[in-house]
Amino acid sequence: MTLLSAVVMLLLVMDPVGNAVNAVVLLKGVPPERRSRVVVRESLIALGILLAFLWGGRYLLDVLRIREPILTVAGGVVLFLIAIRMIFTPKDGIFGSGPEGEPFVVPLATPFLAGPSAMAVVLLLASSNPDRLWDWTAAIGIVWAIIVTSLLVGGWLARVLGDRGATAVQKLMGMILTAVAIQLLFSGMEEYLKRRPA
Repeated sequence: MTLLSAVVMLLLVMDPVGNAVNAVVLLKGVPPERRSRVVVRESLIALGILLAFLWGGRYLLDVLRIREPILTVAGGVVLFLIAIRMIFTPKDGIFGSGPEGEPFVVPLATPFLAGPSAMAVVLLLASSNPDRLWDWTAAIGIVWAIIVTSLLVGGWLARVLGDRGATAVQKLMGMILTAVAIQLLFSGMEEYLKRRPA
């Protein structure tokens, strides 16, 4: 996997446009002068979570005795479920309803930004190419910068897109993510069958 493909996959999973609109809704009750601080704080928490999974993920997999093909299949399943919810969004949103008030860690940092699908992708990157952790760190950094920018201009973006536009973008990203998820599922199963003893 290239640096560019890692960035694209993380962008699809972390959905900067959809999360910018989600952030506008979440921060309605927060005073306008605090919104930028909350966005930066939550984004930094999400960045920390993803980097911890990137650099410590291999050890977690070793402790849990999870092999790469199984992780690939699991990541594909999670991505597929998220993609389906993006396309056919339930009333309580993609990740369900969250607590009231100013968000702290939940739901903006996780699961909106550093959700199960993003964690699965990061673990997959770390386990499939452990010698390229600095490349994957750069990919996470690039995606993080895009996410922070989209969240900071979320109010403007929500006004430009409107409800229908934001929904259309979310569903389009869900369609693309479905294809990525199916590819992960088939790749994981193929690798598992290759490694299985005869």
